[in-house]
Amino acid sequence: MHDPGHESPDADELRRQFESMLSGLQPNELPALLNQLSRTAADRFERPPSIRHRKEPLAETVVFRIRVDLDDARPPIWRRLDVRSDVSLEDLHRIIQAAFGWLDYHLYRFALGGSPFDRRSELFLCPFDAQEGEEVGTPVAEVRLDETLHDQGDVLRYVYDYGDSWELTLQVESVHEMSEDTPWARCVDGRRAAPPEDCGGITDAESLAGVVDDPAHFDIDEVNAALSDPVLSLVDTGVDARLGDLLYRVQPLDGSGALTASATRLASSTIATGDQLEADLLPYLWFLRRARDEGFTLTSAGYLKPADVVAASKVLPTMKYFFGAKNREVQSAPVMLFRESLLRMGLLRKHKGHLLPTRVGKRLADDPQALADHLADRLLNQKMDRFTEDASLLMLFFAAASEPGDEMPLETIGALLTAYRWQGTDGRPIQKYDLYDLDNGIYEFFEAVSPPERGFRGLTMSPTAIEIARRAIHHR
Repeated sequence: MHDPGHESPDADELRRQFESMLSGLQPNELPALLNQLSRTAADRFERPPSIRHRKEPLAETVVFRIRVDLDDARPPIWRRLDVRSDVSLEDLHRIIQAAFGWLDYHLYRFALGGSPFDRRSELFLCPFDAQEGEEVGTPVAEVRLDETLHDQGDVLRYVYDYGDSWELTLQVESVHEMSEDTPWARCVDGRRAAPPEDCGGITDAESLAGVVDDPAHFDIDEVNAALSDPVLSLVDTGVDARLGDLLYRVQPLDGSGALTASATRLASSTIATGDQLEADLLPYLWFLRRARDEGFTLTSAGYLKPADVVAASKVLPTMKYFFGAKNREVQSAPVMLFRESLLRMGLLRKHKGHLLPTRVGKRLADDPQALADHLADRLLNQKMDRFTEDASLLMLFFAAASEPGDEMPLETIGALLTAYRWQGTDGRPIQKYDLYDLDNGIYEFFEAVSPPERGFRGLTMSPTAIEIARRAIHHR
């Protein structure tokens, strides 16, 4: 047995050598030595490569009946869930949160082949951990449930809140066929109340009695109501993953209930006919056909010529009540902004002083349905900053949940963006005029396909605006 009070001769010699080495260093050489020692220590304790346990996704979607146990709970705390095999692990995380009544305040991860902190487990990381890059693992949004579980007895591990460290074990009890009306998740059984957020990691009934009214309480209807919340259930409708995540984050901050009400209405159907698309998309079709047939000759300053401004003003709804002569583009902001948006949408291009259609623009000039699909694709799939993306997602969401004649709730959108994390200049709340200035052409799109309005009433949704918004948020 080693006595730390009496070092061996070898240890004494090593210490003398180390002290001699330090005494010979110049002050400016010490940082380099410390960096080398840090790298050596990091290499020694570097995480060994994990073993790959991830599976190929199943050929057909099935339903897994999964028992989810909170580890070390006495008496046991568990939920039995039916979960579709095609959900992502990010969606599974939200299902678990709803099933155990947690609020998604903390970090989490999944693991195959061992516990979430086993150095050889294959990890699936929450967005924060994935972005930080300090752990080796795959982002949860990129992994389907059936890439981790296939058969009865298969196990997936999960941890939520690295402080309280709620570790859970998910085990497949059975596998079932899926029907057309199978929800993404459903609770079929369970026992006992889950420990609440930030209670210190307690799992025994005696301790839980001090922080919950009834440790034995379990209400399956409450769990299924949470799982069928309209916003949470949007994943089942195939909405854009960015929108699903944004709504999930913003919903707890929405005191008005506007998000929940709109998510409920989203399932209703408003399909614009071909004639309706032709009429509402006239500004786009006019520019594409005019550019295809003759091209626009631009002024030396790069603006449309006066005759073209006059002609464009006759087809743009925003110019109907616009003050001014409407014959100079620099003084006709709606024409100029819409023309610039056509370039962002990949429909027109500038070439040697002319405005010409792109190859795509030529093809779409006589096909309103294909043009609607193109706009639905480009409205969100372009380079933009995070504020513009969040604002655009909310605008398209509320438009998609509208009925013809509804006004887009710009004030509500501004309030939600403010409550979430965004501020205007000087820390002021986001106002509706901040949404006018988004540089991705989305506001110009809504103006171009909406009925003209006098003054500052806002945007009234046309069937085409609703139809394209719905295509946009479901586009793959």
